[in-house]
This record gives sequence, C-alpha cells and structure tokens, in this order.
Amino acid sequence: SLSQPEREGMFHRGPGLNLTSGQYTAPIAGYYAFTTTLHIVCREPRKRQGCRGSRLRVLICVQSRCQHNSNLETVSRRESSGDPFTIAVTGTLYLQAGQYASVFVDNTAGSPLTVQSGSDFSAVLLGV
Repeated sequence: SLSQPEREGMFHRGPGLNLTSGQYTAPIAGYYAFTTTLHIVCREPRKRQGCRGSRLRVLICVQSRCQHNSNLETVSRRESSGDPFTIAVTGTLYLQAGQYASVFVDNTAGSPLTVQSGSDFSAVLLGV
C-alpha cells in the first residue's frame, strides 16, 4: 500500500494523489510524466527457485483501461530467484482534467506477489 513520505527528500505535493485508492487524478488537462518503481517479492512454496523464469508486466493505465495507446508498460522475465525483484515503468501520458492513472501488475507467475515498501509512483505535469 502507498503511504505518506517519511524521509526528508521525499515529497507529496498537490491534491492529485489519493493514497487510499493508489490513483493520481489530473487537476488540469495536460501531459504528465509518470514513473513507478516496484520492488516485488514472489513466493512459490512448492519451488525452490521461487518465480524464476516467470514474466512480470507492470503498467500505468488511464481510467483503469490498459489497452495500447492509453498506457505505459514494461515486461520483464525473472532470470534469477533473488528477492526483491525490481521493475520500473516511466513515460508520458495525456490526461484530461479529472482523469486518473494508476499502476497495475500482470502476474503471470501464478504465485503470490507482494509489492514491498520503498516502491514508488509519481506524476509530474509537464505542460498543457
């Protein structure tokens, strides 16, 4: 879950981020730079190697619609069994005023995933 910034140097400014829903709502129409870095732990109780070889897809989607041209995404295959596994997505999306963006994880591992604290999600208005 998302939490308020705790350390000096971290910031939370502006009304757009809802920490309860995990959504960033655009206060005005414009181009926004989004980034997320997730630290993911995968546990496969029956396999010693964890989720090695599984594919993880992380997306930042507008209005929870994850079709092409309305999302940012990255796909990564786990080559090692070490935890946590870090995956990042960054890019620019156009949002109308009142539209929201949020992070989704497509779990093809079929095993429980945990997003660890220290993961982040941010949005910055670039211009209108």
